[in-house]
Amino acid sequence: MDLKNKISKEELSACPAEVYNGRAYVIQTLPDAEKAVNYLRTQSVVGFDTETKPSFVKGRSNQVALMQISTADVCFLFRLNVIGIPPCLLEFLKDKAVMKIGLSLRDDFRALNRRAAIEPGNFLDLQNYVKSFGIEENSLTKIYAIIFGKRISKAQRLSNWEAPLMTERQIAYAALDAWTTREIFIHLNSLQANADNLGNV
Repeated sequence: MDLKNKISKEELSACPAEVYNGRAYVIQTLPDAEKAVNYLRTQSVVGFDTETKPSFVKGRSNQVALMQISTADVCFLFRLNVIGIPPCLLEFLKDKAVMKIGLSLRDDFRALNRRAAIEPGNFLDLQNYVKSFGIEENSLTKIYAIIFGKRISKAQRLSNWEAPLMTERQIAYAALDAWTTREIFIHLNSLQANADNLGNV
């Protein structure tokens, strides 16, 4: 497992941009949320992320507007500013049968608890996980670039996540963030499994 522990800004900017090629569904009704959660319960590992409308006023912050949960090829974008956190989604978040991969999860949980009391079940934070592979970076963009040699654009991060309609760029950005967390875990987990198998030969 020969992974760099750090990546410079110059190396990062030289990486080609990653593109999300899966399907993305914007969820803004309770029936659609239930359908999405039923599908997610069939998975063993999903990627997880959230987005919040930026506040440019000192001391003021907005509630989480979007929760993204991704499989290998489908990402569901739950518009929490429209439907809140439905009971089915709360149950899924505490369901230990499905592993959920995120980054800087403590911040996500703190923000989500302003909407509803959540009980995180079987979550893994990449910031901790990658350290066992010698990676010292904490940002999703840098971790992904180290592993896959591609760059995640952050151009949409400060856009309005509470806008009546999400743009195609917002949808692609949000889906990519959740999808990449899962991809990082799957890849590193596979490397670890191969290393363990070689050690047992």
